[in-house]
Amino acid sequence: MNPSRWLRLCGAAFLCAVFLAGLFAGSVTQYSYARQFRESPSAAPSSVHVFGTDNLGRDLFTRVLYGTRISLLLAPAAALLSTVIAAVFGSFAGFTGGWMEKLILAAADLSMALPLLFVLLALRAWLPLDIPPLVSVIATFVLLGLLGWPASLRVVWAAARNLRNSDFLLLAKAAGCTRSRIILRHMVPNLRPVLLAQFWISIPLYILTEATLSMLGLGVMEPLPSWGNLLRGLEDFSIVRANPWRALPLVLLVLSMISFQLILPAQEEIT
Repeated sequence: MNPSRWLRLCGAAFLCAVFLAGLFAGSVTQYSYARQFRESPSAAPSSVHVFGTDNLGRDLFTRVLYGTRISLLLAPAAALLSTVIAAVFGSFAGFTGGWMEKLILAAADLSMALPLLFVLLALRAWLPLDIPPLVSVIATFVLLGLLGWPASLRVVWAAARNLRNSDFLLLAKAAGCTRSRIILRHMVPNLRPVLLAQFWISIPLYILTEATLSMLGLGVMEPLPSWGNLLRGLEDFSIVRANPWRALPLVLLVLSMISFQLILPAQEEIT
């Protein structure tokens, strides 16, 4: 077997295993992510707590599973939202041209000129810090999806512009198809490889961005776990040295990022 193909299969298998473990967390563990064992805070791994407990006595293995569910389910949702926005506006700009194309590209350039993380920090800090945990999850990933489209739009626009004078689009125009029908029924399906690539590229970016926000206390709020707020438990190195299993969220995050890079579509498939 080709080594690159073998590595891609290994990365896909790892992501599937982690995704399924998070999706069925309630069947894998018997505890709730918020349950506290007050008699054993910062406990070492044991038969009762496989990876020990955190500072509040919550089972670390359980919290990692539920944190995986949030990070690996909602990051693709945010990536899908940003890819859809990029697909609609990028296809429209590439097909129509003229002043509309310049306006959309100017908006994308202006958005790209502003660092995504700083904009997210400003918008998230503008919201109350005591919002319910579920609202914090939705707000975090909706903001990611709504603000992360400009880079993908540039790629989609370049691909759509190359299709502007293709034979099948000229035939569609000659047949009397409306502009919206041509974009949605003829152009967007032919941009599927590009859109798929942008979708996959966005997922690890959003996972890392959420992790950064949550580490700063502006992402997913307690008691809901995510990989980001679980990494806040690594601030005290003495505790991590006494219980190395506390670094499990970091290990999962790094391995997941590597796996995503391994299974990204090859460049020849994108083009």
